[in-house]
Amino acid sequence: MQARASVAGAEAVVAATVAWLEAAVIGLDLCPFARGVHAGKRIRYAVSAAETAGGLLEALLDELRTLAAADPGEIETTLLIHPQVLGDFLDYNDFLDVAEAAVDELALGGVIQIASFHPQYQFAGTAPDDVGNCSNRSPYPMLHLLREASVERAVAAHPDIDRIPQQNIETLRRLGRAGWDRLMTDSRAKK
Repeated sequence: MQARASVAGAEAVVAATVAWLEAAVIGLDLCPFARGVHAGKRIRYAVSAAETAGGLLEALLDELRTLAAADPGEIETTLLIHPQVLGDFLDYNDFLDVAEAAVDELALGGVIQIASFHPQYQFAGTAPDDVGNCSNRSPYPMLHLLREASVERAVAAHPDIDRIPQQNIETLRRLGRAGWDRLMTDSRAKK
């Protein structure tokens, strides 16, 4: 695990994120590709001190450059966690266009992609309390920077990649809201 401590309390932010990753993402198998990079300590946890969208954009540009330059054996993926900015999901969702433009600005389209996670994540066409939204709900707003080559390898190795989103919804619906809340409470208690 590689962490960049740039904000007071960054260790607690990373600990909560790792607990969520282990309990939900890996524990519920929401992402079948997370286990290997986590076990191999190839996830970079970058906690941004940004308090504005502009500050977050600068942090994002830095992290995109860092990931692009890094050896994949050392840093396979980055979680850019930004606890002090874009707490409102609609603002966060609007920022995703800015984030994609940053990838293009650095000529990293086809090299790095961004996945989105937020405590209030809501898929289009769902109710805010739909437990299926929890597949993308994280303890803090974050941008997940992924290497396209890694995604392509994972997709090629998975027997039914298109089924993952539906499996996640089914898993979360079986767990239910109370089960999700208990899982998150238990994961926070373990950190």
